[in-house]
Amino acid sequence: MDKASTDPFTDFRGRFLGAKQSIYMDVAARGLISTSVREAIDTYLDHRMIQGADKAWMFDEVEKTRKSFARLIGADPTEIAFTKNVSDGINAFASAIRWARDDNVVICEALEHPANVYPWHNLANLLGVSLKRVDPENGQIPLERITASADERTRVVTVSSVSFSPGARFPVGELGAFCRARGIMLFVDAAQSVGILDMDMRALKIDALATSTQKGLLALYGGGFLYVRREVADELSPRYLSRFGVKTESDHEAESGVLDQIRLAEGARRFDVGNYNFLAAIAVKRSLQDLNTIGIANVEKRVCELATRLANGFDHLGLTVYARGTNARSHIVAIGEGLSDRHDTTDDRQMLDLYSYLAAKRVKLTIRRGLLRFSLHAYNNEDDVDGVVELARRWQRTQEKTK
Repeated sequence: MDKASTDPFTDFRGRFLGAKQSIYMDVAARGLISTSVREAIDTYLDHRMIQGADKAWMFDEVEKTRKSFARLIGADPTEIAFTKNVSDGINAFASAIRWARDDNVVICEALEHPANVYPWHNLANLLGVSLKRVDPENGQIPLERITASADERTRVVTVSSVSFSPGARFPVGELGAFCRARGIMLFVDAAQSVGILDMDMRALKIDALATSTQKGLLALYGGGFLYVRREVADELSPRYLSRFGVKTESDHEAESGVLDQIRLAEGARRFDVGNYNFLAAIAVKRSLQDLNTIGIANVEKRVCELATRLANGFDHLGLTVYARGTNARSHIVAIGEGLSDRHDTTDDRQMLDLYSYLAAKRVKLTIRRGLLRFSLHAYNNEDDVDGVVELARRWQRTQEKTK
């Protein structure tokens, strides 16, 4: 037996041509797509171009995708809706809640991506909902400050499972247990975790979650998923409604049903709006198949081991791994002295020089909030990690020669 047939990660990596062209450590911005996903895209486009597309077939593919995503996150298919992106999912959920004027939302704005900030501010402006802002601590969202801020008028607590910068992993399960016991809805922005980390909805007691398909799910822009726990979804009224969000006697998309007795679709399906992005759904169906075959728990173990190896290598070189040791390791490693308000650059000339050096050597990474951010997936391996550490070592030698 050859190695590819016994090591699923070697076989997985072999499907990503981008992993052969560079050391790609930028899944936090967007993931690579595989040859398998490209084949699925080509199959769909051929079908669309030559046959005009069989819509029944496309609907069937969408439902297979829904089931595959539900399997990945430990949910039921009725708890999954299709969205355009994370922002779309957050807005759909937030606007469907029946808010009272004294209600509040707990959020740590300083470490959230704008996608998980603007929708809540919009609610505050439109409906008078209060925002209870929690301050970060050492580049992380402190659990105890979140729980201390919640009160009897808190309807939602919203957090990112992994911050986009510096990549700290939040103890979602602990917060989920706290919120569930108090009847507070926990919303999770999982853009930086789904597809890489094991996100089981039942175990973590998450009420709603949004993600997109171009990062950890290794597919295309323009696609996303919204998970809403069935018991929660059945109490929500979406602001946007279309045929796919309504329950009728038949499954035909053109049936209106009884318009003065509209029945919302079960669970999160009520958030499906209009025709699906069939291309994005078919593309992510294939990547979900690959991730489910390996097993998301195995993916997490593998990727976090690689991230720890990378952090150890930077430590050995004396490069500062930001907020290391104060939170569970995610797949993101950030180096630099501290967070800044600058999104895609840094005032640290040394870090900027290191970034330019690595980029010139075909290492793909990103600067976020003043830090150099390295983010890994299952197509990375030990050679990638050791290669980046060795390049950083060589950079240090060039710095010594210029002193």
